[in-house]
Amino acid sequence: MAPRKRWDDEQMKAAITAVRHKEMGYLKAAKIFNIPQTTLERYVEFGKINQNPSRIFNCDETGITSVQHKHTKVLAMKGKKQISTLTSAERGSLITVVTCMSPAGQFIPPMIIFPRKNMKLELMNGTPPGSIYGCHTSGWIQADLFTKWFQHFIDHTKPTKSDPVLLVLDGHYSHTKNLDVINMARENFVSIVCIPPHCSHKMQPLDISFMGPLKTYYAKEIENWLRNNPDRVVTVYQVGELFGRAYLRTATAEIAANGFRKPGLYPCNRNVFRAHDFFSYGKQ
Repeated sequence: MAPRKRWDDEQMKAAITAVRHKEMGYLKAAKIFNIPQTTLERYVEFGKINQNPSRIFNCDETGITSVQHKHTKVLAMKGKKQISTLTSAERGSLITVVTCMSPAGQFIPPMIIFPRKNMKLELMNGTPPGSIYGCHTSGWIQADLFTKWFQHFIDHTKPTKSDPVLLVLDGHYSHTKNLDVINMARENFVSIVCIPPHCSHKMQPLDISFMGPLKTYYAKEIENWLRNNPDRVVTVYQVGELFGRAYLRTATAEIAANGFRKPGLYPCNRNVFRAHDFFSYGKQ
């Protein structure tokens, strides 16, 4: 079997230019420049998106609890051995939050998933404006809840054929094995790109710049609340407000831009990584 012919960057650039300037259609350009038509179509559409940082998004989930896992440093007199810090209950309820941002500094209001069967609206008190909720006994994201979030995403980004959207996410089953989401994406002009396994810490913008500060601010909010309420413990009913404060401190344009810049997603930079950056993960 003959090896498949490959096109080079100059051929692709020329083909894209010809299509964009309406000098020829996809079929003719693909034949002249020896590029598969579907590949050319994909590059043209991606180019439209990559020129506009407000049409590229990354979404991810993270778990928070009513127990802080980070403590601020405690100053004490030299030689003092017993140093106490404020803590909440030993065991906390797990709540999942779905966050989403663009390199232009846009943040889609988060989804907050509570560990219960039935929702009580007071749980949403103090959450970021526009937030939506979900419920599951585990507190974790489920396929149907991600479908609900995806509709929320479409409602906020309003993608069209002439103004599509690119969504970058990890390979969690609720994303990649969700036919409802795949069909909704096709019908609503959303292109979905999955980050390779074991690479989120290097390639996912939210993991790179957002989640760390969010967890730090959230832990500080819990500590402040406990200091102001010495005879009480943080419960699921306080989480919404504490998370809301931490989220609003974290959701800045600078954090969003840095998250996309470092992995080369925007501005697009294919030279950010080398093969050895992922070598150890490929051998696992």
